[in-house]
Amino acid sequence: MPEITLPLSDAALRQQSALALAYIGDCVYELLVRTEQLLQEPMKMSQLHRRTTSQVKATAQAEAARRVFPLLTEEEKAVFLRGRNTKLHHQAPKGTTTAEYSQATALEALFGWLYLAGRQERLQELFSACRAAPMEAEPASTAKP
Repeated sequence: MPEITLPLSDAALRQQSALALAYIGDCVYELLVRTEQLLQEPMKMSQLHRRTTSQVKATAQAEAARRVFPLLTEEEKAVFLRGRNTKLHHQAPKGTTTAEYSQATALEALFGWLYLAGRQERLQELFSACRAAPMEAEPASTAKP
């Protein structure tokens, strides 16, 4: 079994497909949401699970992606767009449009890339922006995600 050493080198990061980055990013995003929920008021596990799953589903992640996109650096935008433009080999989940699913995949790819690159501070900063009320995230540009 290979030893896991983070952060990955730039070369190793470039070798990862957008879907591989999204695979890791899905876990990272959900772990951040779960941690945030756990640190709030105590609640039953069933309630905690429902609140978490409602916030990590593709439609919620797509909204978070729209909120965070204007805050991204050019390098981060490139990763985000690579994730968004990747060809999916399955349909979007029920109740989710293809566009929403693509936005969610883009956000996951970005979070996976930041995690694997060891950019924890930036990861937390963007997660906070994702979680902010829509009017709190100040657009840095007018580019569309």
